[in-house]
Amino acid sequence: MSNHDFKQTVYVDRFTDGTLDPNVEMSYHVKNNGTIIANTAPGCWGPMITPELKGGHEVTQPVYVEGAEVGDAIAIKINSIRVTSFATASGHDKPMEGRFSGDPFVAGICPNCGAKNPKSVIKGIGQGAVRCAECDEDVTPFNFTNAYTMAFNKERSLGITLNQEAAERIAHKSKEYMCTPENSIQNPVVTFAPHDIVGAIARVIPFLGQLGTTPASPFPDSHNAGDFGQFLLDAPHDYVKTVEELEDRTDGHMDINRVREGAILICPVKVPGGGVYLGDMHAMQGNGEIAGHTTDVAGVVDLSVSVIKDLTVEGPILLPLKEDLPAVAKPYTEEEMEKAQVLADQWGIERIEESYPLSFIGTGATLNDATQNGLERAAKLLDIEVPEVMNRATITGSIDIGRNPGVVTVTFLVPKEMLRRIRLDQLTKRHYA
Repeated sequence: MSNHDFKQTVYVDRFTDGTLDPNVEMSYHVKNNGTIIANTAPGCWGPMITPELKGGHEVTQPVYVEGAEVGDAIAIKINSIRVTSFATASGHDKPMEGRFSGDPFVAGICPNCGAKNPKSVIKGIGQGAVRCAECDEDVTPFNFTNAYTMAFNKERSLGITLNQEAAERIAHKSKEYMCTPENSIQNPVVTFAPHDIVGAIARVIPFLGQLGTTPASPFPDSHNAGDFGQFLLDAPHDYVKTVEELEDRTDGHMDINRVREGAILICPVKVPGGGVYLGDMHAMQGNGEIAGHTTDVAGVVDLSVSVIKDLTVEGPILLPLKEDLPAVAKPYTEEEMEKAQVLADQWGIERIEESYPLSFIGTGATLNDATQNGLERAAKLLDIEVPEVMNRATITGSIDIGRNPGVVTVTFLVPKEMLRRIRLDQLTKRHYA
């Protein structure tokens, strides 16, 4: 591919059909050390009630990064995240039997005419508003159990959950309030007008639930993770996987609230060009996303991408903001290092470690599986034994839930010598300087 095909700044305004497919040629190309700017579509609930989409999300079309080859890694710096939605809705889900084949996120069907991944139209408001475009049957694969509509203040710093009257006012102008991007085909979830929780306020701290690179084989976008990927085993649809084929994933669907403005995410390259994609922006979320879903919003994101040659990582590695680190994993101050040197001299220790934190993403069917996955990924990359990772994560780090049931971060202070071997010493030092 010639140099003139690559742009210094790429503006992404198109979305996938819910599938991350390495066999589809990428239409966006960015220079190494370039910038990706995207207006992202809301994730989760909007796509979940749009059976035409095949993945449970509606992420941006992947971007080919100049010079990225299989076996490299791509460092993605989140320069800014800005929420554009004025309101959203979310809540705990209930799959609707008879309206999908095996997986309601992937294989929606019309229970009346039998259309697979049917096109739909909105008629009215409420949980019966999503209708089959062919036969007018209710085709939403999901309903709410307990749910809410939330409006944001002008500064997008706070949200408040609304009563029925306000929720229904928003529902009648759903796309306008959610600021759904022009090329998005999802049905805005505020159409359902849920109002089970009224008057709750929440701080807006936006982050990306989806950020990563294209997997080595086709995956529904929301299933590009070790926990959601379990739904693909023996599945009765086109995206069925074996246990071995799940290793093709890149774990771009993390729902880790620390993947926010200012953080750096180092992602594996499993296809030529990497295929950087993003989406599923949330206004706020506590660790675990325990309801299964949170406040999906549209927004504008600015990313910087840099290729790290010959750095083979099996899953993402996060460099969080200092304030998002566990207390024991924060980089040491000069004063602390001076005290440590006094202690080392007292006990005859010739050299003290200079170290910086890394958060290794682990995913799996359960939180225990995800933790083991994160420990093993860290040990393999740093060329140490798992018990050493366990010790370091215990005294200088933490295991934190990203998403229940199976996404975690294994965070700990990594000695500079280990970072130098994998050529991440300068990146981490600059990030935490």
